[in-house]
Amino acid sequence: MTKLKLYFNQLSPAQIIVSFYFIAVFISLSLLSLPIALKPEVEWSFLDLLFTAVSAISVTGLGVVSTADTFSTTGIFILMFILQFGGIGIMTLGTFFWLVFRKKIGLKERQLIQTDQNQSNLSGLVSLLKHILIIITVIEIIGGVILGTYFLKYFPTWQEAYLQGFFASVSATTNAGFDITGESLIPFAHDYFVQFINIILLTLGAIGFPVLIELKDYLTNKKTNRRVHFSLYTKLTTVTFFSLMVFGTVVILLLEASKYFADKSWHESFFYALFQSSTTRNGGLATMDLSEFSVPTLLIISILMFIGASPSSVGGGVRTTTFAICLLFLFSFARGHKSIKIFKREIHNDDIKKSLIVMITAIMICFIAVIFLSITEPFSPIELLFEVCSAFGTTGLSMGITPELSNIGKIIIILLMFIGRIGILSFIFIISKRGTEANYHYPKERINIG
Repeated sequence: MTKLKLYFNQLSPAQIIVSFYFIAVFISLSLLSLPIALKPEVEWSFLDLLFTAVSAISVTGLGVVSTADTFSTTGIFILMFILQFGGIGIMTLGTFFWLVFRKKIGLKERQLIQTDQNQSNLSGLVSLLKHILIIITVIEIIGGVILGTYFLKYFPTWQEAYLQGFFASVSATTNAGFDITGESLIPFAHDYFVQFINIILLTLGAIGFPVLIELKDYLTNKKTNRRVHFSLYTKLTTVTFFSLMVFGTVVILLLEASKYFADKSWHESFFYALFQSSTTRNGGLATMDLSEFSVPTLLIISILMFIGASPSSVGGGVRTTTFAICLLFLFSFARGHKSIKIFKREIHNDDIKKSLIVMITAIMICFIAVIFLSITEPFSPIELLFEVCSAFGTTGLSMGITPELSNIGKIIIILLMFIGRIGILSFIFIISKRGTEANYHYPKERINIG
């Protein structure tokens, strides 16, 4: 134990977090392989089990087996626990157990929380995680009660209705994309109430925990007439998040107006477009067979999945703030500005550098993954790109090729899901600890660019 403790003390926070996620995958693997978790006579390979475990802990939702046909009722509850564990983050539940057992949360633990939640400072982290756990749990319970009660008209017994309702609530709130209907939300393609509740749950899970906390504080203090100032993070995240949702809805409507939506009514077309746009924020649920969309629409959906959810949320991808800062940097540079100013604030240069690094690294990873998959898999480039963006963004949408991937293809997707969950910066810092700035400089020289 002493040697193990010394080894962990030598690791950077990012390396420890990644180690914890590896342990979480092993625990998930062990739980899902229990005989009581599976239906009788279900047999699957170790690679399929590993794929499902990583998909669950990364709350992606891509599957090589049918959840409804594979897991028993006990297995479904185990899967719900894993989704909760992966969705709100290892350090959130870890902090909960530390508090229960009255363990002192020192500097090292706060650095781990900071890394896991993508926070920029160490202050208020324990309070943040308490709020996250309470808010997400309340959202899931309310969502489960609403959906379970509503599902009484769809399922023969109240037990099945509430099981479906609570699983759907956990899956949507954690943006996991798993379902036990066997057909995602396709059975509810014309039930706008079910879709609306799922859109709300998907949004609450993906928009970012700090946004939910600031919104709660705003609503609480409004009653006492105290002013609450929203942070730049909340403003930028919220505007980008809903702009992407609106953009996706409008573009899908326009691109499919004369194609998939040609024989649909206006409200059918609108809800198909709205839900598919919303689920690209890492939801992974679908109300239709996405392979029926045209190639331009699939490309747009792939881009939206690549962007993903907000930082410090249940989702993956490059994150909304990364995309927003890269876009703002492009516009500012084109106008000859040396800094990015928005909402009467100026974005720190370190955050601009991190955003560019994350974007470039993510594009390289996804590009390399598509190249390798094009060598090992017999599918079209758009199918492979869609699968790669879905895995990296931990979204879980698929054009139906996931179960047919080769063993090499499954391993590539597993790696993408894992990287998408831990984040690009943590992935980069696995290699070594953060370096220190050199105390010397070489003569600077200009080079031609562009």
